[in-house]
Amino acid sequence: MVNLQGKTALVTGSTSGIGLGIAHTLAEAGANIVLNGFGDVESALATIQTTGAQVAHHAADMRKPDEIEAMIAMARERFGGVDILVNNAGIQHVAPVEEFPAQKWDDILAINLTSSFHTTRHVLPAMRAKNWGRIVNIASVHGLVASTGKAAYVAAKHGLVGLTKVTALETAATGVTCNAICPGFVLTPLVAAQIDTIATRDGISSDAAQARLLSDKQPSGQFVTPEQLGNLVLMLCSPFGDQVRGAAWAMDGGWTAQ
Repeated sequence: MVNLQGKTALVTGSTSGIGLGIAHTLAEAGANIVLNGFGDVESALATIQTTGAQVAHHAADMRKPDEIEAMIAMARERFGGVDILVNNAGIQHVAPVEEFPAQKWDDILAINLTSSFHTTRHVLPAMRAKNWGRIVNIASVHGLVASTGKAAYVAAKHGLVGLTKVTALETAATGVTCNAICPGFVLTPLVAAQIDTIATRDGISSDAAQARLLSDKQPSGQFVTPEQLGNLVLMLCSPFGDQVRGAAWAMDGGWTAQ
């Protein structure tokens, strides 16, 4: 068992889906939790409270550096700082490059990449002073390979893997580690919407649409779960993760093995 008593974890984009699953796993291990996001905040807080962990929420818009700074300050005031940073916030838009709205590009780069730079630069000094910290960037298989129609998302996630490697090198002689996790398909609301679109378009059942979506990319035929991702984050926070540095860890049902 990994004991995170006395540690505080900030998970961005954590009022639902992957982020909430990761936050819940860290809370079960004893960490204080700072949630962030615009989803069902009361439900997310209640989910974490079932573990007995201390939890707070900050509604920072991850496009806005001043709000990100305020969120880190709140975590410092409430819990004494951030020991574990999980950069999970993300949005998606699908369109060909020549049709991609410029504002969507800017928003995706800001939330999926630039926000992680800002959170990282704010938490690193205290982590260095303590000589312990964990930064985990939730990238994607699209940080390793590309798909059509996802120019901004792929660019941002590739950039996040690059930021991960630089941060890992700059902290390599310290007790601070930085790694990326690259999930394949996870059954989030975003993916559920894709399944509904396939089912409607092709006139098939939801189960058949799910199988079609997975068979196209993910050889295991199964979704990655938030709980699996949470436990990988937990491992990286344990002594077993001390020398995992700058990794881009694929958890993708074989997607990038093809």
